[in-house]
This record gives sequence, C-alpha cells and structure tokens, in this order.
Amino acid sequence: MSRIRLAAESVGRLALLTANAFVAMFKPPYELRLWIREAEQIGVRSLGVAAITAVFTGMVLALQTAYSLPGLGVKYYIGTVVSKSIVRELGPVLTALIVGGRIGAGMTAELGTMKVTEQIDALRSMGTDPVKKLVVPKLIASLVMLPALTSIGNALGVLGGLVIAVTQLHLTPGFYINDVLDAITIEDLCSGIGKSFFFAYFIAIIGCYNGLRASGGADGVGRATTDTVVMASIMVLVSDFFLTKLFYILL
Repeated sequence: MSRIRLAAESVGRLALLTANAFVAMFKPPYELRLWIREAEQIGVRSLGVAAITAVFTGMVLALQTAYSLPGLGVKYYIGTVVSKSIVRELGPVLTALIVGGRIGAGMTAELGTMKVTEQIDALRSMGTDPVKKLVVPKLIASLVMLPALTSIGNALGVLGGLVIAVTQLHLTPGFYINDVLDAITIEDLCSGIGKSFFFAYFIAIIGCYNGLRASGGADGVGRATTDTVVMASIMVLVSDFFLTKLFYILL
C-alpha cells in the first residue's frame, strides 16, 4: 500500500507541476531568449544522434524485410514497408527514446544541481517563479523541437531505406520513391507527429519534476537522472500503445 500511495502522490505532483507550467506558459512576461536557448540545446544539439538513429533504422528495416521474406516478393514493396513503419511507429518512438534520454537526463541534472545548491530557493527569495523561469522554457522547447526532429528523422529513415533498395536490392530510385508516395497518407503523418507531442510532454515534465525533487547532493542528482531516463522511456513505450489505438480510431 505504501508504494501505491507514493505512486499516487507522484502522479498528483506531476499533474500539479503540469498545471502550473501551462498557466505560467501563457502568463507574461514571455522569456523568449530562454525559449530560444533551450530550443537550441534540445533540438539543434540532438540533431546528429537523431539523424544517425533514423538513417540506420531505415537501412536495417529495409534489409531485414527484404531478406527475411524473399519468396513473397516483398522487396518490390520495400518502400511501403519502410515508410509506413518509420512514419507511424519507429520514427517517433526511437527519436523519443534516444533524444529523450539525452534531453531528459540533461534537464534533471541541471535542475537537480540547482536544487541541491539552493539556487532554486534563491530564485524564490528574489520573487522569481522557478516554474516559469526553468520549467516552461524546457517544456516549450521540447514540444516544438521533438516533433521537428521526428519529422527530420522520418525523412532520413525513408532515405536510408532508399540506399538499401538501390545498392542491395537493385531497385531504381524512382520505383522506390513512387512506392513511398503511394503508401504514405496524411493520416500516417498526423499519427506519427501527433505521438511526438505527447512524448515530448512526458520527457520534459518528468525530467523537470525529478530535477526539482532531487536531494542529497551529487549522489541524489545521479539517482534522479537515472530515474528520469527509466521513467521517460517507460512512459514513451506504454503511451505509444494507447496513442496508436487512439489515432487508429480517430484517423
């Protein structure tokens, strides 16, 4: 029962932090410089790892699909298989897991260090709202940049499949691209990008929550960072199932 009570308290605190963050988000003054700085930190600096993940995922998916089911003529529909899989599932989920682990841990480490060194208490003593100053820029940047990284990753994943289709399966680029364009629909794009907004929220709010709750010096910050990576990854995977069902119903 104690674990259930602790879990319920954590959910309540997360909900309260979410409410405070969204209220502060629309309340002036707006910290545009902080938003841009966080967007650069979260989005631009994560572009490399997101690109590598997407390209090689598309290449492996194309190779495994074509070589595992040769008798079914799957290689002629490799564009459909790669594009559908990347855009609807693998692109949003893998980008959230890889990029989310990086940015979530960074948020927790930054806020946790400020918490244990009493910098957050100093902000409160000066009349500054820590949620507006620290949490809101990270939340906004995540909600903007993770869908953008997902979109770029989707394109690069399909491009990785093209490389394998041309070099290993001896298909023409035009054949592959036409197959992709025929297969992808607006519903597929909306489903994948829609998921990334939810993933961005989970990653940012969990990272900030654990950072603000950190205690016990450097060891406590380390534990909070580990908790963030684990909790955010679990939330991405669990929510993906329910979001997939939801988007199939709505779209």
